[in-house]
Amino acid sequence: MWHFVLLIVCAAAIYLSCEWFVNAVEWLGQRLNVGKMAVGTILAAFGTALPESVVTLVAVTTGGTKEAKDIGVGAAMGGPLALATVAYGVTGVMLLLNRRKQRALATAGAGGAGTVEPPGLDVLGDEKDTKRLAKDQTWFLPIFIVKVALGLMAFAFKPALGLLFFAAYAVYFWREIRGSSDDGNEEHEELEPLKLQPKAPSPATWAVVVQTLATLAVIFFASQLFVKQLDAIGPMLGLPAAVTALLLSPIATELPETMNAIIWVRQGKTKLALANISGAMMIQATVPSGLGLLFTTWKFDGALLWSGLITMAAIVYLLAAMRAHKLTPARLSLVGLFYLVFAAGLLPTLA
Repeated sequence: MWHFVLLIVCAAAIYLSCEWFVNAVEWLGQRLNVGKMAVGTILAAFGTALPESVVTLVAVTTGGTKEAKDIGVGAAMGGPLALATVAYGVTGVMLLLNRRKQRALATAGAGGAGTVEPPGLDVLGDEKDTKRLAKDQTWFLPIFIVKVALGLMAFAFKPALGLLFFAAYAVYFWREIRGSSDDGNEEHEELEPLKLQPKAPSPATWAVVVQTLATLAVIFFASQLFVKQLDAIGPMLGLPAAVTALLLSPIATELPETMNAIIWVRQGKTKLALANISGAMMIQATVPSGLGLLFTTWKFDGALLWSGLITMAAIVYLLAAMRAHKLTPARLSLVGLFYLVFAAGLLPTLA
C-alpha cells in the first residue's frame, strides 16, 4: 500500500518541481542570453535527462555483476524509446486537448456562429520551426543507428568508440548554442515572475540559479524514488522484473521531460515543449551510450534490439511528417502507438 502512496507522492513532487524548474530555466536562458529553442534543447534537456544519465553511470561503473551493468545498457536504450514515443505522444494529446479547449472558448465567445475546424488539423509551427525540429531528429537517427549496430558487433577497440558519442554531443551542443543567435530576431515574450521572487519584475541571478538547482535536486531524487516504487509494485502485480525494467522504468525516468512538455503546452509554449524532448533525446543517444560502451560489453539481446528498431521507426515517422510540413497534434499523438507495438512485441520474448 505504501508503495502506491509513495508512487503518487513522487509523481506529484516531480510535476510541481517541473513547474518551478521550467519557470527558472526560462529566466536562466535569458540571463545566459540563449535563444528560446536552446532553452529547451540544451538547458531544460540537460536538467531533465539527468536522472536517466545518472542511472546509467551508476549501473555501468559500480555494477559488480553482468546483470547490474545490463541495467545501465537497458536504461540507455529505454530512455530514447520512451521519449520518441510516450513523451511525444503525450505532448500531441495535450496539444489536442488544449486546442480543443481554445476552439470551444472561441466558439462560445462568437455565440456559436461559424464553423470551427477540428483542432488536430493545425500544423505545428511555421516551416522554419518544423525544419529546426527535423534537424534534431536528423542528428539523432544516424547516431542511434550506429548505437544499435555496435550492440550487434564485437571487436577489440569498441569501448574506445564511446568517446565519439561524447564528441557527437559536444558538436550538437555547439551547433545549438551557435544557432540560438538566430532566435534573437524573435520578439521576446514577457516571462512569468520567478516563483522564488514573485514580486520582482526582474529576479536576482542568485535566485534564478538557486531555484534551478533546487528543483533539479527534487526532480532527481523523486525520479529515483519513483523508479524504486515501480520495481516494488511490479512483482506485487505479477509482472516479471524484465517487464518492469523495459516497459515501466523508462517511462518513469523520462517523466520530467513529459511533465515539462505538459506544462509548456498548457502555457502555450509548444516550441519549448518539443525542443525539450528533442534535446533530451540527443543527450540520451550520446552520453549514456558513451558510458555503456566504455564500461560494458555493449551487447544486445532480442529485447534491446527490438526497442532500438521501434525507436528508429518512430523517428522515421516523425521525420516524414516534419519534412513534409504536416506535423499536426493528431499525427504527433499517434507516435505513442509505437510504444504499444513495442510492448506487444516484447512480452512474447519475455514469456
